Amino acid sequence: MGEGKPVIDTISGPAKAPWHLWLVGLLTLLFNAMGVMSYVTTELGMLAEMGMTPEQIAFMDSYPAWAVALWALGVWGAFAGSVLLLLRSRFAVAAMVVALVGLIGTTVYNYVLIDVPESMEAPALDVAIWAVTLFLLFYARRMAAAGVLK
Repeated sequence: MGEGKPVIDTISGPAKAPWHLWLVGLLTLLFNAMGVMSYVTTELGMLAEMGMTPEQIAFMDSYPAWAVALWALGVWGAFAGSVLLLLRSRFAVAAMVVALVGLIGTTVYNYVLIDVPESMEAPALDVAIWAVTLFLLFYARRMAAAGVLK
């Protein structure tokens, strides 16, 4: 058997989930649910009800379909990654790769291709989203390598 590789007993199944899997899964699920709510309220045209100004709504409505699709990949991929982590599914890693692709595309759109109105800038939130996404991808890969994810 290779050194450093987890041994999975084929009779008893995957390794036991550590306590931190549940903590990480629940905290990231709550964080990623905020992104889902933002996406859904935008796509359902509920931005005025959320307190956005007409200028902010016009900016959000100006997103091209491909940018909205990338945003969807990021948001739904991250949410799925948290859910799949809690379900101890190895597909959590793939979901987080999808989320990262969406996040990269959305970041390029927002920071390179257009000028985001000052009232819509949220650099601290952007850093938090990047940190959580990268952490969750790293963590899911680690749990898969440890044999915790099925």
